[in-house]
Amino acid sequence: MSSSLHHLKATDFGKNFQWGVAIAAAQNEGAANQYGRGPSIWDVFSRNGNNIKGKGKPTIACDFYHRYKDDLLLVKALGFNSFRLSISWSRILPDGTGKINKEGIDFYHRVIDECIKLELTPYVTLYHWDLPYELEKKGGWTNYFINKWFNRFITVCAEAYGSKVKNWIILNEPFAYTSLGYMLGTHAPGKKGIDNFFPSVHHTTIAQAEGARIIRQLVPYAYIGTTFSFSEIIPHSDKKEDIQAANRVDILMNRLFIEPALGKGYPREETFRLTERMHLHNKEWKYIERLHFDFDFIGIQYYFPLVIKYNSLIPLVQASEVKAKTRKVPHTDMGWEINADSFYRTIKRIWSYDAVKEIIITENGSYFKDEIRNGVIDDAARINYFQQHLQAVLAAKNEGVNIKGYFAWTLMDNFEWAEGYNARFGLVHVDFNTQLRTIKNSGYWFRDFLSA
Repeated sequence: MSSSLHHLKATDFGKNFQWGVAIAAAQNEGAANQYGRGPSIWDVFSRNGNNIKGKGKPTIACDFYHRYKDDLLLVKALGFNSFRLSISWSRILPDGTGKINKEGIDFYHRVIDECIKLELTPYVTLYHWDLPYELEKKGGWTNYFINKWFNRFITVCAEAYGSKVKNWIILNEPFAYTSLGYMLGTHAPGKKGIDNFFPSVHHTTIAQAEGARIIRQLVPYAYIGTTFSFSEIIPHSDKKEDIQAANRVDILMNRLFIEPALGKGYPREETFRLTERMHLHNKEWKYIERLHFDFDFIGIQYYFPLVIKYNSLIPLVQASEVKAKTRKVPHTDMGWEINADSFYRTIKRIWSYDAVKEIIITENGSYFKDEIRNGVIDDAARINYFQQHLQAVLAAKNEGVNIKGYFAWTLMDNFEWAEGYNARFGLVHVDFNTQLRTIKNSGYWFRDFLSA
């Protein structure tokens, strides 16, 4: 893909292209202790101030629960035609299973109805990392019964909203929440170790397929996908040990969840003891047919590539990242490399899987420290990021990749997980003391781009 930019127009992407913004319940809703909602793992994880930068908590977040009408008007005013939201499991089922919370059911009806009123197509994510804490006390994603609990949650949502919602996303970035939450411990619920990671991976892989089967059964004409975070993995050098290290990281980050979903089973690499141990870990790994579902679309969530070198000091994977700052390449204020050509190659790679029928870019965005002058938020670096990455999407689409939509991450600054309120990805600035919303220049850029 050429890195040069021509004058992008939304019409270049086709008449029926879905243009949207994405949010997540735990990051935006607030009202954490209100209206019958039970605690999630992120509510509990954030109580330890050492877990979150700036000691942030999602208790109020953006107060989307009370301000959703105004926030959806912003989505409409910026020119988008679609809106991606997630459903809080603990707002629907406060204990994770058992009694349904009617106030939670009613809230999402109001949000969905408002989307429809504004002619915003709702895309509903069923699991965006906020597991009910009552289930985590029983082991969470490491407990085999998580699949029974998850299927109940999916069934309740399908029966409640299936007549209104046709676009469903089963899981958000399974590698992220299993690796960060159940192996490294840097995200909720803060568990560490391979023995937590293995079962959380397997139960998650079952969930993404069986959850989709439930939606297929209960929702007529449903359009069903699931999302994966992808990063191009680049060896630091042409040395054999760096190439092999990059391959191991690629298996974990890019192949571990999508290949079972596509019917290929878990990736195997005989020289990689970790994946061999995954296959030997538990007899349930052999049930490949449970892991497969014929998804209508695959959601690609892309932010950065990774350069990997061999590192014998790192257990099992024996690899470490060579950071963008060290390599002195362009990067965001998260330290993530900016590389739209890598995005293009990633899209092409996912499209190369025979079983992938359609692709939606379900997240793409960046964090930069916004410059605020006289009430104007000048985020030129973010605008440039979007321009480059939309050019990559268009290049892939023009070469025959069946890309149906693009969702920017995110509508407004929010609770950015372990980064707390420090990392601002929004098109709209939020003053978390007053909840005042201010459209950034990147938001105005999208408005002009989508209306041209």
